[in-house]
Order: sequence, then structure tokens, then C-alpha cells
Amino acid sequence: MFSGIVEGTGRVVRLEHEGDNIHFTIACDFVDELKIDQSVAHNGVCLTVVALPGDGTYTVTAVDETLKRSNLGLLRIGDEVNLERSMIVNGRLDGHIVQGHVDQRAVCESVTELDGSWTYRFRYDVSPEMARKGYVTVEKGSVAVNGVSLTVCNSTKDSFEVAIIPYTHEHTNFHSIVKGTVVNIEFDIIGKYLAKMMEFGLK
Repeated sequence: MFSGIVEGTGRVVRLEHEGDNIHFTIACDFVDELKIDQSVAHNGVCLTVVALPGDGTYTVTAVDETLKRSNLGLLRIGDEVNLERSMIVNGRLDGHIVQGHVDQRAVCESVTELDGSWTYRFRYDVSPEMARKGYVTVEKGSVAVNGVSLTVCNSTKDSFEVAIIPYTHEHTNFHSIVKGTVVNIEFDIIGKYLAKMMEFGLK
């Protein structure tokens, strides 16, 4: 479980393909605090630490299903990745409930620089079936983009905007997102549960 408050970024230093899986080796500032079997969100995708070589890096593995739903399969050596360790139960929930289970990809349609902030518009594929399951955004609702907890604005049936403050722009990989960049999105879990309850006629 995560909150969508990115701790920092890491860099991909090695990629190893094994069957349909990819092993990612990442360098980051807090690697000395990690342990084997620990969960870390990478661009919003929860992955398990499987190796600590002792050289300032750690390794995680993404399976085929994860690679198909997320942008991890597009990563190359040198790419920057948003990182967040799992939430501490007795801590404050500064973002929103983020599971680290990315629902799908979205594509950046525009980046608008304002006086001290930026707005990003993202578009994603949606179908009536997915909408009935809660895979949509709602005005002033929550969404995780590359693992960053954000508030939705100007929501349409298949797109939305988010506003990014300077701190987030500097300390996450939002500063490298441009028109055409593929990002990961996780829709609000509360909306998914409500959609499921409505499917069974529960109120």
C-alpha cells in the first residue's frame, strides 16, 4: 500500500530479459535502507526487491502482465523512475490510497507552463465495460500518474488534466514528461469498489 507521495527518483542502470520477464537494476539514494522482499513502487508499479548487489543498486522483476499494463517495458538504461516505499501504517496519508497496481497506460497530450506551475493533459483508452468497473476519472477526484497522487481537473470520458507545482515538477520525473510520453495511471480504488457494489445493486 502506498500514498502516492514520491520519495525520490532512481535511474535504470541495467536491464536483463528472462523469458517474458524483465529484471530492472535501479540506483537510488536510499538503497542502503532497502531489504530483500521489500515493496517499492516504480512509476506507480509495486515491485519486490529481489537482489541487493551492494554497489548502490537493487534489482526488481516485472512479469509480462505488468509490462503490458504499464510503461515499465519502455524503460531504457539511464531513464528516471519515480520511487516510493510502502506506506507506514501509523503515518499520515498525505496523498490517497494507492495500491501500486497500475490499471493502464495513458499518453500525455499537452503540457502547459503557467506562472509558477504546469498543467498536463493525459488521454487513455476507455470502454463502457471498463467505465462500469470504475476505470475512469472524476472531477476533483484522485488519480495516480507514474505513482504521483494528484487531483483530477477538466475530466472528460477519456482524458483529464492535473496541475503540477514546482516541487513535484523538480522531484519527480514529471519534468521529463512531454507531449507523447506514455505514463502509468491507477484509478481511485474507492471508485472501483463503489462501481462493484452498484453492479450487484448494493447501495
